[in-house]
Amino acid sequence: LYPFVFQRIGLSGEGTDAVVILEKTPFQEEKIPDLLKKPMHAELQMHNDIYCTFYLSPPPELSEIKATVVYPATEKHIQKYLRQEVHLIRETWEDYKNITLPFIQSQSFSIQWVYNILEKKAEADRIVHENPDPSNGFVLVPDLKWNQNQLDDLYLIALVHRREIKSLRDLTAEHLPLLRNVLQEGKEAIVKRFGVPGSQLRIYLHYQPSYYHLHVHFTALGYDAPGSSVERAHLLADVIDNLAMDSMYYQKRALTFPLRADEPLFKKFQEAGKV
Repeated sequence: LYPFVFQRIGLSGEGTDAVVILEKTPFQEEKIPDLLKKPMHAELQMHNDIYCTFYLSPPPELSEIKATVVYPATEKHIQKYLRQEVHLIRETWEDYKNITLPFIQSQSFSIQWVYNILEKKAEADRIVHENPDPSNGFVLVPDLKWNQNQLDDLYLIALVHRREIKSLRDLTAEHLPLLRNVLQEGKEAIVKRFGVPGSQLRIYLHYQPSYYHLHVHFTALGYDAPGSSVERAHLLADVIDNLAMDSMYYQKRALTFPLRADEPLFKKFQEAGKV
């Protein structure tokens, strides 16, 4: 994944920033024989006994690149995609109340795009499944990272209808019916639409999330999705078990998550002497 920041000059002469994210799409298994049969430039990089490494230049039809554009891009968007040092934060419940929650409340994070999906003002034709219940319902849509041309990088997002649940920290046993609906109905919808069984899905929440409206990620188990690493992803089935065992589980335990050195929340933890 290669992000770039471009500046577009508007009619007024003022520059407006845009973020362009370039990603090489996964090879489709059925096209691999064509890739190996067609002539292409091959440059030998390494040969050691039975192991060889080549750099290949595949034909254009097998060199597809997906481009995602964020425009106009805010400073927050730009900073998100710039390379920065990353630090692990160990957040206690007290840290959450005294540092993280005040920070969240002081920010004006725009999640209007989430509400547009929930209200069917945008992406209504992309909805894979919806449970309309206002308390225990959700909408399941393909993530923008997935072009839906192959199942190898399958990626969908479940957005809950309830708007007061910001993140994992807000969850209690009260939310178990909602979470169980997301887990069960999400798996059923994906196997019905895409033929991928629940045993081949990674279903998880992020902490910290990239936006503060509760959502659940559904990705192909064989896909190394961004943010699926152990320091950020919490399997939904484990979250459900933890809440069934202790309603206040996520108001008691410390949570570990990565923060980039340029993120404002990291600076708050620095100021509090927690880093």
